[in-house]
Amino acid sequence: MDRTGIFAGDDPFAIARRWLAEAEQTEPNDPNAIALATVDAAGLPNVRMVLLKEIGDGAFVFYTNYGSAKGEEIAATGKAAFVMHWKSLRRQIRVRGAVSREEGPPADEYFASRSLKSRLGAWASRQSQPLSSREALMAEVAKITLKHGPLPRRPPFWGGFRIAPVEIEFWADGAFRLHDRFRWTRQGGEGVWQVERLNP
Repeated sequence: MDRTGIFAGDDPFAIARRWLAEAEQTEPNDPNAIALATVDAAGLPNVRMVLLKEIGDGAFVFYTNYGSAKGEEIAATGKAAFVMHWKSLRRQIRVRGAVSREEGPPADEYFASRSLKSRLGAWASRQSQPLSSREALMAEVAKITLKHGPLPRRPPFWGGFRIAPVEIEFWADGAFRLHDRFRWTRQGGEGVWQVERLNP
């Protein structure tokens, strides 16, 4: 199969890391932004932008409030999908797979690496719940600051999600809309990847 150049390699996670590293040199803002899709109890899709924090050897990882709409929808289905799109490179990566929580030391370490205001904000925000006013939110931040001090630990309701793909698609812009697309698939998120070129 003619997977040369930007598509070369046998490990899709390595390709994704390479593409992200290139995007970090060209994208003006948040090259690690992904449009994360979930579905609610009625099967209605929901999508929002979040920041991808790790491309591991077997999963893509992001962090959030487990009580948020996305957290509850993931908990109910155990599945999610996302797309990363880079205008500067004219490339995108699409991922679908099963999701599990990341609640161990990596989550603690990432939370500790965030700015103090972001950590306090994570404690104060009841993400996705109705809010009467910004003043009410800032009052909650002040209350949390007094309660937890300058070095708050990771909240029990906040942590990571690991998306273990069953499908990854790499897309690159081509002349006359004759784009290059390669889809990697594997059963149950394990085993050998099958790769096929797709029509644009």
